[in-house]
Amino acid sequence: MFTGLVEKTCVVQALTPRDGGARLSIDVGADWVQQLSLGESVAVNGCCLTVTDKSHNIAAFDLLEQTLRVTNLGRLQTNRKVNLERALAVGARLGGHFVQGHVDATVEILFWDRDGADYRLDVALPPGSKGLVIPKGSICLDGISLTAAHVTAEIVTCWIIPHTHEVTHLHTCRAGDKMNVEWDMLGKYVRALVATPE
Repeated sequence: MFTGLVEKTCVVQALTPRDGGARLSIDVGADWVQQLSLGESVAVNGCCLTVTDKSHNIAAFDLLEQTLRVTNLGRLQTNRKVNLERALAVGARLGGHFVQGHVDATVEILFWDRDGADYRLDVALPPGSKGLVIPKGSICLDGISLTAAHVTAEIVTCWIIPHTHEVTHLHTCRAGDKMNVEWDMLGKYVRALVATPE
């Protein structure tokens, strides 16, 4: 379980194909390599991954074919920045919202630029997502807990403060990029309950 509050941005060292999947190696720095344990969960661009190896400043994660198909991780290139968050510790403050690290889909950035003192991010909503994000509700994009300011059938708009722009990988993003999206868990449960016949 995560919160969508990005702890650190790091660069991809390599994405190496492996038996239908891939191994993702990230330069997490000496501080994180010392703290991380093998088998620990880390959200990488919002996708829950398991630390399978670590050495020097590098942490490695093995990606399944399913992960490569559903997320944007298979498109990562060397030196590309990614958002990282370690699992929520019991008793820690919950500053974002409950994020499982289970990516539902990828969405395309339609607009991303400064707008006044802040930044505006518009992403395209995929078919079948109606009701999974609501105005003033939570949405997780590439591991960032955001508030949906405006929602239509095709687009969700989020306003980004300068702090979030700087401490996440958003300052490296551009229109046309794909982002991982995880719909709010509460919305998914409500939809499933309403759709399930008794």
